Amino acid sequence: MKALILTLMLAASGPWSLQDCIQYALDNNIQVRQSELAVQQREIELNTARNARLPGVSASGSQNFSFGRGLTADNTYANTNTTNTSFSLGADLPIFQGFQINNQIALGQLNLEAATADLEKARDDIRVAVAKGYVQILYNQEILAVAQNQVEVDAAQLDRLEQLMANGKASTAEVAAQRATLAQSRLSETQAQGNLSLSLLDLSQLLELPSPDGFSVLAPDIQALGIGALMNPEDIYAEAVGVKPTILAEEIRLGNAERNIALAKGGYYPSLSLSGGLGTNYYTSSGREAAAFGEQLKNNFSQYIGLSLRIPIFSRFSTRNQVRSAQLNYHNQLLSLENAKKTLYKEIQTAYYNAVNSQSKYASSEEAALSAQQAFDLTREKYENGKANITEYNESKNRYLRAESDFLQARYEYLYQSRLLDFYRGAEITF
Repeated sequence: MKALILTLMLAASGPWSLQDCIQYALDNNIQVRQSELAVQQREIELNTARNARLPGVSASGSQNFSFGRGLTADNTYANTNTTNTSFSLGADLPIFQGFQINNQIALGQLNLEAATADLEKARDDIRVAVAKGYVQILYNQEILAVAQNQVEVDAAQLDRLEQLMANGKASTAEVAAQRATLAQSRLSETQAQGNLSLSLLDLSQLLELPSPDGFSVLAPDIQALGIGALMNPEDIYAEAVGVKPTILAEEIRLGNAERNIALAKGGYYPSLSLSGGLGTNYYTSSGREAAAFGEQLKNNFSQYIGLSLRIPIFSRFSTRNQVRSAQLNYHNQLLSLENAKKTLYKEIQTAYYNAVNSQSKYASSEEAALSAQQAFDLTREKYENGKANITEYNESKNRYLRAESDFLQARYEYLYQSRLLDFYRGAEITF
C-alpha cells in the first residue's frame, strides 16, 4: 500500500530535476543512512570518553545467613545460626591515568571527524552516481525521440508508396521493402524504449524508490551547451586535495594513528585514583540478644577514603609492543593517505582526458550529424521523386541515425565529464 501511494505521488509530482534526485537520494539511500548511523555511534563513543573523567558511584546491599559452626561476636567459634545485613555506598575518581583519558577523548573526537568525512564521501559518491544515471536517462530519452521520429517518417513513406502502387506507379517490391524498413525502425524504437526503461529503473533503485512507475526526469536546456577551455588536471587536483572528504578522512585517521601512539605510551606512566565510601551492617546470632536494627545501623556506620597508586614495573613487554604496533599503524596510515591522494589524482586525470575526448567528439559529431541530416533529407527527396532506390534511402537514413546517436552521446558525455571536473573542485553537480 505504501509503495502504491508513493507511486501515485511520483506520477502527480511530475518530472524530477537533477537536484530533486540528488536530494532524495541523500535522504533515503541506504549507504548514506548507514554512514549517518556511524557518525551517531562515534558521537556516543566520544561522550563515553569524556565521561571517563567523572567519578563512578555505586551502592550495594547484601543479606547473608549462616548455619552451623561459625565465628561469634566475641571472636570464638560455636554452633549458632547468624544473619548479617550490610549496606554500602562507594565512589572512585581517576586522578591521573598516564594521560590516557585525554588521549581517549582526543581519539574519540578524531573518530567522529573521520566518520563525518566518510559520511560526506558517501554523499559525494551518491551525487556522482545520480548524475551519471540522470545523464544516461537524458541520452536514452533523446535516442527514443529520434527513433520515434524515424518511425513516423518511414510510416509516411509507406503510405505514399501504397498510394503510388494503387495508381500503378510503384511496384509491390518497393512497398515490401518499405514495410521492412518500417519494421526495422519500430524495432529500433522498441530497443530505445527498453534502454530508457532500464535507465529509469537503475536511477529509481539508486534513489531507493519502490518502483520506477510514474518516475521521470526533467530534461535541462542544453541546446546551447558551450565548449570552453578545460582547467589543467594539476590545478584541479591542487584544489580537490583540500576539499574532498576522501582525503580529509585519511588525514584525520593519520592524526588518529599518531594519537594512538601517545595512548600506548600511557602504559609506561603510573596511575593514581581516589576512592571513598560509606557502609553499615546489622548482625544477629542465635542464643544471643541483638540490638535493634536501626541502632545497629547507626552504631556500625563507617566511612573510608583512600588513594590508590599503581606503578608499572614490568609488563612482559606488552606496553612496548603496543607502542611499536601503534607506530607501525601510523606508518601504514601514511601510505594509505598517499594512496588516497594518488587515487584522487588518477580519477581527476581520467575525468579530464574523458572530458577532452568528449569535447573533441562533441564538436566533430555535431558537424557530422548536421551533414548526415542534410544528406538524408536530399536522399529522401530523391527517393520520393523516384531518383533514388530504397537501398540508397536506407543507407542514408542509417548513416544519419548513427551520426545523430554519436552526437547525442558525445554531448551528454561532455556535459557529465565537464561537470564532474567542477565537482572535484568542490562545486555542486548541476545541469
